[in-house]
Amino acid sequence: MKTPDLSEIIWHEKLFKDLTTESLYQFLRLRAEVFIIEQDCIYQDIDNNDAGATHIYATTTPEPNAPVIAYARILQPNQKYPNASIGRIVTSSSFRGLGLGKLLVEQSVSLCKKLYPNYGITISAQKHLEEFYTNFDFQSDSEVYLEDDIPHIRMTRSK
Repeated sequence: MKTPDLSEIIWHEKLFKDLTTESLYQFLRLRAEVFIIEQDCIYQDIDNNDAGATHIYATTTPEPNAPVIAYARILQPNQKYPNASIGRIVTSSSFRGLGLGKLLVEQSVSLCKKLYPNYGITISAQKHLEEFYTNFDFQSDSEVYLEDDIPHIRMTRSK
């Protein structure tokens, strides 16, 4: 697959009920490839939050079953935190180093603000990415904790 210019990336936003089985399969596959296999972390990825989430993802073509190269899910306020939340933020290893992760977070924050304008946004960030998320106005508001044996820190962005 040719590496695309980031301006050619196609962004999609869908509720769970509007996903195709192929899209859902691709999200779960990408999440497993990165969070379970690459990070060598056995954990329960399918956690009953996908059905209540808005899914944001990127492809390189508009076809309905195009490969997913970046993904995140937006949880509504009080689903995980009192604020809205962005989680499962992931980019395909083939597309890292291009700035796609930055675009994914920007798109996710923008969608959160559109869907839940009266709420802040809380994330559970891997500790080594804390500085990355401060670039999007997230501030640490917890001590470091282990989530699935990986150091994490809770970060919040106000409205």
